[in-house]
Amino acid sequence: MSTEDLERFEAEAELALYREYRDVVKIFKYVVETDRRFYLCNAVDVKVRSETGDAYFEVTLTDAWVWDIYRPARFAKQVKVLTFKDVNVEELQDSDFKVPPNS
Repeated sequence: MSTEDLERFEAEAELALYREYRDVVKIFKYVVETDRRFYLCNAVDVKVRSETGDAYFEVTLTDAWVWDIYRPARFAKQVKVLTFKDVNVEELQDSDFKVPPNS
């Protein structure tokens, strides 16, 4: 596989992922962003832990969709994320659901 073929494959996969996101965003209530992933979910619980002295976040997502181009199944019943980095949680509102129509 040439570099050009790989780039074309990745561009097509990214476009397919965006289209899937556009189709599913309206069924979710929250957007959650971590240092490694972007999620949509219907319930989120963030807890700060510090058992070892260093603080970290334990994030539990319910009914989640994972933005990951290489993941074969992006829907998950429950996801647990542990991270030392920032976690951003935003509640979606009806006005956030306006996604450009199919072209």
